[in-house]
Amino acid sequence: QVDVAAMVQLFGYVDVTDTGFIVAVLSIAFNPLFWNVVARWEHKTRALSQVFGSPHAACYCLGAAILVLNCVRSHCFTEAMKSQPKVESWDCHWTYYSGLAISAVGTLFVISSFLALGFTGTFLGDYFGILMEEKVTSFPFSVLDNPMYWGSTAIYLGWSLMHASPAGLLLTAVVAISYTIAVLYEGPFTEEIYRKKQKGVKSK
Repeated sequence: QVDVAAMVQLFGYVDVTDTGFIVAVLSIAFNPLFWNVVARWEHKTRALSQVFGSPHAACYCLGAAILVLNCVRSHCFTEAMKSQPKVESWDCHWTYYSGLAISAVGTLFVISSFLALGFTGTFLGDYFGILMEEKVTSFPFSVLDNPMYWGSTAIYLGWSLMHASPAGLLLTAVVAISYTIAVLYEGPFTEEIYRKKQKGVKSK
């Protein structure tokens, strides 16, 4: 059972009305909304491919924009943590190194996901018509689904523990929720793209 009293006490450290905290929440929520809206618009209209001259160039441009937005999100996340109180009992070597280990595992998942998928596979290339030959099942996809998202969440969790930050933990929960919603939208849509591909191959 969840200790409600402990949760209330923990989040008593967090000022959710702080401007920095609100900006961090908005940046976290905006990123998956942005790339899903833009990618679906591209899939429907091919407008970006026309503007940039090819699907690959358009995908690289969207990928660059996503990377910049992720840097902005991480900056906002860190600034929001730094502006709010720490839990003094967490500010110790054990918590710091636990957070470091969690972040290291998250980084492993993120980097290995990128290496397995490549740039276009990572940054929604299938929405641009750049389809992979087959589903990736090697590590880390052999361990869990959507390792890029959960690896990123683990990095934020570890970063929060390293800073002994309740605000960071709450923002990490927002990250997890935003990714969960993104998966619910992206998963079926991506599966439909590849279902149509397979149907087209069979009809030839």
